[in-house]
Amino acid sequence: MPRQGAPRDLAGREAGAQRAVRAPGRESYPAVFMRGGTSRALFFHRRDLPTGNPGDDTADWDRIFCAALGTPDPNGRQLDGMGGGISSLSKIAVIGPPSRADADVDYTFAQVAIGERLVGYRGNCGNISSAVGPFAVEEGLVPAPADGEAVVRIHNTNTGKIIESRFAMRDGLPEEAGGMELQGVGAGAPIRLAFRDPGGAATGRLLPTGRAVEGLDIEGLGRVEVSLVDAANPVVFVGAASIGLRGDETPGELDAWPGRPLFEAIRVRAAVAMGLAGEEEARQSLKNLPLVSLVAAPRGTVAAVATRMISSGQPHKATPLTGAMCLAIAARLPGSVVQRALRPGAVEEGDFVVEHASGTLAVAAVVEQGEVGPVAREAVVYRTARRLMEGRVYLRS
Repeated sequence: MPRQGAPRDLAGREAGAQRAVRAPGRESYPAVFMRGGTSRALFFHRRDLPTGNPGDDTADWDRIFCAALGTPDPNGRQLDGMGGGISSLSKIAVIGPPSRADADVDYTFAQVAIGERLVGYRGNCGNISSAVGPFAVEEGLVPAPADGEAVVRIHNTNTGKIIESRFAMRDGLPEEAGGMELQGVGAGAPIRLAFRDPGGAATGRLLPTGRAVEGLDIEGLGRVEVSLVDAANPVVFVGAASIGLRGDETPGELDAWPGRPLFEAIRVRAAVAMGLAGEEEARQSLKNLPLVSLVAAPRGTVAAVATRMISSGQPHKATPLTGAMCLAIAARLPGSVVQRALRPGAVEEGDFVVEHASGTLAVAAVVEQGEVGPVAREAVVYRTARRLMEGRVYLRS
């Protein structure tokens, strides 16, 4: 049916009621399926899920999210659920009333593994963040003008950070059609996302070790220089040449590379060095952080730097948005691995253009020198989003 020009709750819901439907083999929950940037996620209202929060009552949330997306799937396809068999299509967003006075909504992101029953809440997804504002407005959680610009202040509970989302409204609904071309997706209406004070999103520090360059001892490789930076999401930056790569490989080439186990070895060592987890936890449960970014000089004259990123063990076909923001901030840190790979003059040119496997992405970042070191003030990116489907998601038993 056509979209109506007024914010609404999901069809047929009674305010305040427990909305899970449980019958033998037919448990279901209200949900909205949305694309945000180059990712997709199931969106749930916080009120529709069991009481509790990630960290103190995740067992039932984990069960629901895994069953909804089709995890675990030893075949890696999630055909018996709403997931898409790759990390960018195996995501959950939970939206609820704000727990902070400077926010309009709370947003919790969950990354769901594919081959094993595992849900991660330790980081955010920038692409899915772009769909939160339109969801909140269309669901009636945040007032917005019928026509003009909507502004939604989002509190990401995973990182404790504020994201300001700005987007156009037309006839009472978020505008979806537009001329912004998102590589790998197509054209849509732009959504401006400003990530406020993104430094220390997971560790509390922009530079978790206090240094822009560290040496990590990697089994099978030896000592490798990296930059460990935590902005929007923690990332370990590695010069592609230092591990025997060019930095312009396709995701398929990285998948087939005989040295691929090095990605996980680097990630685990970086997680320990950043204080994200002990080695056992990093190997067994914290599998999505930090992101691994291979950096190299760009091939063209437009981009500042080239990157290939790996998250949850998979080479990305594009660049995770939080990874791109962290990359732009790392480029402004003197002596960092990223800064060494830059095209000369790239940081002084305004928007920072990242070359990735599917094209380019522009990011604006502001880094200032504070009393005890660099401070990331803001990162700004543009995405598009679209509501794909609404109704109930049925859980596999």
